[in-house]
Amino acid sequence: MEKKVFVSGCYDMLHSGHVAFFEEAAQYGELYVGIGSDKTIRELKARKTINTDAERLYMVRALKVVKEAWINSGSGLLDFEEDVKRLKPDIFFVNSDGHSPTKERFCKEYDMEYVVSKRIPHSGLPVRSTTSLRKECLIPYRIDLAGGWLDQPFVNKLFPGAVLTVSIEPEFEFNDRSGMATSSRNKAIELWHTDIPVGDKEMLARTLFCFENPPGTKYVSGSQDSLGIVLPGLNRLFYNNNYWPERIDKVNEDDILQWVERRIWLLPLYPRKDNYDVLADTHIDSDGAQALSIAADNCWRAVMNKDIQGWGKALTASFEAQLRMFPNMAPKDVTDTLEPYKSQVLGWKLSGAGGGGYFVFVSEKPVRNAIQIRIRRENTD
Repeated sequence: MEKKVFVSGCYDMLHSGHVAFFEEAAQYGELYVGIGSDKTIRELKARKTINTDAERLYMVRALKVVKEAWINSGSGLLDFEEDVKRLKPDIFFVNSDGHSPTKERFCKEYDMEYVVSKRIPHSGLPVRSTTSLRKECLIPYRIDLAGGWLDQPFVNKLFPGAVLTVSIEPEFEFNDRSGMATSSRNKAIELWHTDIPVGDKEMLARTLFCFENPPGTKYVSGSQDSLGIVLPGLNRLFYNNNYWPERIDKVNEDDILQWVERRIWLLPLYPRKDNYDVLADTHIDSDGAQALSIAADNCWRAVMNKDIQGWGKALTASFEAQLRMFPNMAPKDVTDTLEPYKSQVLGWKLSGAGGGGYFVFVSEKPVRNAIQIRIRRENTD
């Protein structure tokens, strides 16, 4: 008998990339497809689908490579759990950007083989993703490479320092609540709809920051989010007892940006849980802020000198300085996920405020189940 192969996803705006993914999965056996419900997609992605779950189910079932399809009965990241118990598949097949350690552990628990796709398009066709077909996806995300939290006055008033950010082309649809500035990006979409307009980038970033944080906002989002999204390339934002940086150092030289993006890897985790509180049990002091500032400076120098060993050490030092002040950034299941990678990579940190999201790794070699990003260049705006 053929093996049972299970895949699960949204499959909104069905396109050639989905079909190629299904064809690749079907090479392993009979293909069964679980589809996220409209309710689940709203919970995970904080937006509505273009097509309803009934429409998506109809289209997926019509594909000749699909043995059977259904709407997953559960909710959340593992909305397919009860369906998998019923099906008892031999293989769980995922896209590289759909991988998560949670899914991998789930497969071990139910004795399924876990296979990660290489995202191979059909011959003669371009690589497609739902994200690339959504007009609003032209607005970038951002990653903070070091110094995160120094954009908050309750930290930078204790010791001034820099936050290093890179603007990321939206080639993947990063999960909300995952430290990729998705809330600021959603505000940018609300403000500008399809892309960042032409104009003074710092002024546009200030506009976005003010739009996201109107008077009376209880928790002010750090300005590294709006600046990291709007300013192309790599940027060093220096903060000193204020919400807005007093100096911005910009790097748009292609040789440096290429060097960075070829050595940075993102390992998907799960989105931060709704009850996650990174500000509980904090130990914020001048020593911690100073350690974070020093680590960011060391990271900047290492990248400018293309010193990957120094970059890796500074990245880890920045993360450790964050954990010293904000221990809730790394729940136990997150630190457990990190352990096997420590001997394989040169440095690591969590994206954004942690609690889940993505591990950011520095490595000369490919990192298992991790994805790579493309930095937005100045001439693409």
